[in-house]
Amino acid sequence: MAALGSPLRTLRGLLRELRYASGGPGRHYRDTPAYQHLVAAFRAHRVTSEKLCRAQQELHFQAATYLCLLRSVREHTALHREYHGKGERSPEEVAGLVGFRLPQQPGGKG
Repeated sequence: MAALGSPLRTLRGLLRELRYASGGPGRHYRDTPAYQHLVAAFRAHRVTSEKLCRAQQELHFQAATYLCLLRSVREHTALHREYHGKGERSPEEVAGLVGFRLPQQPGGKG
């Protein structure tokens, strides 16, 4: 199993993905229930000097898995938006994409 890293790094990554998903700079992601739940869950499962939380590793693993899912979905959407076909193109448009021009037909038809 790969190393998980620190829980703080995982939390920051989750909050970054939440910020990306919230829309833009005008919308505040800190007002969302998802933000409040994430912060509350990480605070409830931290290790203190009084107790050793057994579920911390489980929470950290689930959070890291969810972070991987969110990041992968965002990257997939960006790749799909960039490379997805735009429908059928005309021969003139395809020739222009590769730098060619179609020959003109005699009689002004082309």
